[in-house]
Amino acid sequence: MSYLLRETAPVSPELWEQIDSTVINTARNILTGRRFLHLFGPLGIGVESIPVDDADSLEEVVRDDHIMVQGRKFVGIPVIYDDFVLLARDLEVSRKSEYPADLSRAAAAAENAALQEDRRIYFGSEELGIQGLLTAEGINKVHRNDWRTGENALTDVAAGIQVLTENKLYGPFALAVSPDLYMQMQRLQEGTGLLEIDRVSKLLNGNIYNVPVLGSGKAVLVCSDPRNMDLVIGQDMTTAYLESRNLNHEFRILETILLRIKRKQAIVVFE
Repeated sequence: MSYLLRETAPVSPELWEQIDSTVINTARNILTGRRFLHLFGPLGIGVESIPVDDADSLEEVVRDDHIMVQGRKFVGIPVIYDDFVLLARDLEVSRKSEYPADLSRAAAAAENAALQEDRRIYFGSEELGIQGLLTAEGINKVHRNDWRTGENALTDVAAGIQVLTENKLYGPFALAVSPDLYMQMQRLQEGTGLLEIDRVSKLLNGNIYNVPVLGSGKAVLVCSDPRNMDLVIGQDMTTAYLESRNLNHEFRILETILLRIKRKQAIVVFE
């Protein structure tokens, strides 16, 4: 019997296909971190921890006649999940009438799981000791000017790129911004005939991402080369069967992921 218990569910292969398609397509429309981070894995649900290296201090050292790796720690890969229920009567009506099943609840759970993943990437988890792009210690911080006026967005992003290149980080670069800042760049620059976002985009080869979980007033620029950071995937997002309760069927959307920051100098937060 598999870990996901899918073979125990009273669900046809066709319905499983519909559930999987709904979950994947919903999550894909929301997830932003995966669009610029290198994916390491999937490694499998059984992989519970992974080494996280500080690339700038990683080395073998000899202590008391034994060799240790300095600048390396092992971090657990947490599970992200959200549950949903499909009503037995609804499934029976769909089966007999051959109407498509209503998978709105599956889509809502997939959306919640996707938002959890992005929150973990950008903000980490203090409780779990996991650092995010905006919360890691030792990252670069640059003052953010008012992006509603002048060429401030362009100037600030250029300054962020300069910080990265001074640290010998030459790309690829990616900029994640909160929705309000994203909209503030949707305006014509005086005397250019261009939207400011188009000018910023040219600096980044188009790698600008509107990130709802950032809230407001937040932006982060990264050099996303896998030598600097990656996203570890144990179990990629999938759907498991939990149980039948009150004749209805409970499912769980789950994944195991961890952001590994190998070089904190590859991150610039605008604040």
